[in-house]
Amino acid sequence: MLLFPTRRTAADCLFVAGLLALLTAPPVHAQQVPDTTFSPPVTSPSFAPGAGPVVLIDEGHYNFHTLGGRFAAFARLVARDGFVTRPHAGRFTRAGLDSARVLVISNALAERNEDAWYLPVSSAFDTSEVRVVEGWVRGGGSLLLVADHLPFGGAAADLAAAFGVLLTNGFAQDAAGQFDFMVRRGDGLLRAHPVTDGRGPDERVDSVKVFTGEAFRTSMPVDTLLAMGRGSVLLLPLVAWEFSPLTPQIRADGMLVGAALTHGRGRVVVFGEAAMLTAQLAGPGRIPVGMNAPEATQHSRLVLNAVRWLAGVNGPRDAGPGARKHGR
Repeated sequence: MLLFPTRRTAADCLFVAGLLALLTAPPVHAQQVPDTTFSPPVTSPSFAPGAGPVVLIDEGHYNFHTLGGRFAAFARLVARDGFVTRPHAGRFTRAGLDSARVLVISNALAERNEDAWYLPVSSAFDTSEVRVVEGWVRGGGSLLLVADHLPFGGAAADLAAAFGVLLTNGFAQDAAGQFDFMVRRGDGLLRAHPVTDGRGPDERVDSVKVFTGEAFRTSMPVDTLLAMGRGSVLLLPLVAWEFSPLTPQIRADGMLVGAALTHGRGRVVVFGEAAMLTAQLAGPGRIPVGMNAPEATQHSRLVLNAVRWLAGVNGPRDAGPGARKHGR
């Protein structure tokens, strides 16, 4: 149920009318399906087919994105670069992770929040799993952690905090009031890093489209990949997608949508938005959302750059330090 002020301005009334129209429409997230036709070129694969390190994709925590589902385009792209992609079912254990070089967790949830996208949000991972993943990364593993808006940020907050990343349950909005917005190198919001620069000019990423996500902060130095611009805000609703003039919000200037860091002998990349890393079709009109969108022509580069950096791939067929220990 939405709460509105007792006394409203004309602008507030227009806001409410538009909001009600939005909320009575079928939710877009419920209609997202993988785009099975999307297949961008991989001009210089890192490895021969099936010869690269193992990339595990979490499917054991009520994930909204899985290898065989909405994250299929991500998995196919990484496999075409030579990596071996496998699903990970069940709880995280050290034995289960030691066969992998990279662990990918995208939009995990606790069971109680699988269909309850409202506060409170429980952790998707118990304390033992957080210790296992943190220790595995500290020992040389690599983690790609992706956590969207409410409830996904809250579900991954305990795990992210183990690496000094402070996720939120918010909805990031740019200064123009848009949930979908561009982040560009030319604006100073997309920063130089191997994840954004790649191995050469043809792998450089200069713009990224964000398809509604969260923004986060960190408690320790990290390398910024994507940042929020001046005048942006973070909306903090009690229920996902339910906003009113009373919805709390904070300024998000400089908050992060993407970051990279080292942790012990391992590496971590965190993104506050998942759709940009895969390819989906949304709604009755099957609108492209993600790497397949017209504005997202460089997103496949971002995905490959991120996985290559996490795996320590510095050039073609070079798995980098630690690849044998955490390889196939």
